[in-house]
Amino acid sequence: MTHLTIHASFLSFIFMEKLLSDSRKGIFLGIIVRNLGDIHVNIERELIISVLKLTKGGPTSFEVLIKDAKIPLKITENLVKKMQNNGLLYLRNKIIDVDNLKRLKLAVHAVQLGADLERVSSFLDWKEFENIAAIAFERNNYSVKKNLRFKHAGRRWEIDIIGCKKPIVACVDCKYWHHGMYPSATRRIVEEQVERTSALAESLPKLAEKIECASWSRVKLVPAVLSLIPARFKFYNNVPIVPVLQLQDFLSQLPAYVDSLKHFSKKT
Repeated sequence: MTHLTIHASFLSFIFMEKLLSDSRKGIFLGIIVRNLGDIHVNIERELIISVLKLTKGGPTSFEVLIKDAKIPLKITENLVKKMQNNGLLYLRNKIIDVDNLKRLKLAVHAVQLGADLERVSSFLDWKEFENIAAIAFERNNYSVKKNLRFKHAGRRWEIDIIGCKKPIVACVDCKYWHHGMYPSATRRIVEEQVERTSALAESLPKLAEKIECASWSRVKLVPAVLSLIPARFKFYNNVPIVPVLQLQDFLSQLPAYVDSLKHFSKKT
């Protein structure tokens, strides 16, 4: 259906060219070019979503992708080659494969092209999000604990990711984050993470069996929120809100800025 739309646009242009003056031809051509650009964006976005859907359980074939996306062969070939050149997927012998990091990059790119965040997120496994975050911590020499559960003050608590590198303990809450999220929702998410981090600080050093930093003599616990895409605010009450693909850069700079961020200092 898409290639018929493109064909119709060109036929309309040829017909109108005979009727319009030169000045109006330029305006009309500009409209056609913009429309074609929008069509191309829509096609690329839908193809990315098909890739995410089909590779959720592993590699997929080029043939299956064409059938699912319902996009003409030549256009699909060109877009897949573009994605391969941009490091968004692997293509070998007509088999398409993507690792966790490339799937996240594809998801972010789809949202940037106008895809609905909830729709894109439905094709991501929550563990992919956490695994990429854990890799970023490990590459910055942090030890990592995922899904830490503990009890404090008569309540059960859970922190998605704990990253430890003396004296810093980064306490991360993973959120997909919606476009246009209201400040009240942002405040609630951040305040809940601050509360979890405070509870963890008060629980040290009793958790030495679960996390190595619980036995350190001095710690600085930093609450943070991790998002799939950039949020409206980079910080809320000095709590960082970090897009997952920028996490590695954030961690590399964290030691220099930790004292300017919201944190809980504890000596044990």
